[in-house]
Amino acid sequence: MGKKERASERREQRRQEISLLRTIPYSDQQRQKMIFRWWSNETMAVVTGSNRGIGFEIAHQLASHGLTVVLTSRETRVGEEATKIMQEKGLNVVFHQLDIVDPASIETFSDWIKENYDGLDILINNAGVNFNFGTDNSVEYAETVIRTNYFGTKSMIKAMIPLMKPSPFGARIVNVTSRLGRLNGRRNRIANVSLRQQLEDNDSLSEELIDSTVNSFLEQVKNGTWESAGWPQVFTDYSLSKLAANAYTRLMARILSDQPEGHKIYMNCYCPGWVKTAMTDWAGHTSPEVAADTAVWLALISDQFVSGKFFAERREINF
Repeated sequence: MGKKERASERREQRRQEISLLRTIPYSDQQRQKMIFRWWSNETMAVVTGSNRGIGFEIAHQLASHGLTVVLTSRETRVGEEATKIMQEKGLNVVFHQLDIVDPASIETFSDWIKENYDGLDILINNAGVNFNFGTDNSVEYAETVIRTNYFGTKSMIKAMIPLMKPSPFGARIVNVTSRLGRLNGRRNRIANVSLRQQLEDNDSLSEELIDSTVNSFLEQVKNGTWESAGWPQVFTDYSLSKLAANAYTRLMARILSDQPEGHKIYMNCYCPGWVKTAMTDWAGHTSPEVAADTAVWLALISDQFVSGKFFAERREINF
């Protein structure tokens, strides 16, 4: 069996496993094979950018497991339409407008979820943008990409951490990132070895270092020198935004590890793969259903408490 055939076989196996996981209602035997059900219909999960694509499917799967899900979208109309689809299936899904690059929008959302639900248990940072397709590598929208995928995600994390509910199972934050943002990818990595080593060192990693890295790139985009600066060569702005999000995941997991028992917050990131959504111009080979699975697994896992790790298809991979 060749490499492509084995990969196809693994994807088919994962599809079958996911179909089983999403069977409603579950039999007792199926529950034992899966994970201990620590959540209830009062468990609150917030999914950013969930009016379509991977985010919609993450929200759908979490709601299908019996959680209350807040579906969010920049545009109210499309968000309300997506929410209605799930509500018509009997799922406990509510909508609230949210633009992760707008501080006022985040503040309004924070006030709303605190007032109506006393906080949240799970945050899935899915909202993101990409403007390159195929072999394109334009940086025309680099500032928007970095501002959304990194700074917007960071802003949501900072705003939601104080609102995470205490629990013996810990609150969960899952950041949707990408293998394109790996520090040591063989074909798509930062050429500057010194910078790469600084970003790789967990003990010295800082928010200032991550910010200065992406800001240096944006400065070079403005003065036209970015192409010779050794940045990732594939979807450069998107790759760097996800590299920053990956690094921030590691940083915050380290900081949050000091939280006392009962107030733990576990933060991880994962790569959903090359997915058939609008973000890839429908060129991906992975369905949103399969792509959402690892996010849901990380949000609900109960037999082990992991934090600061990077996953793909439920397997830990290197940053």
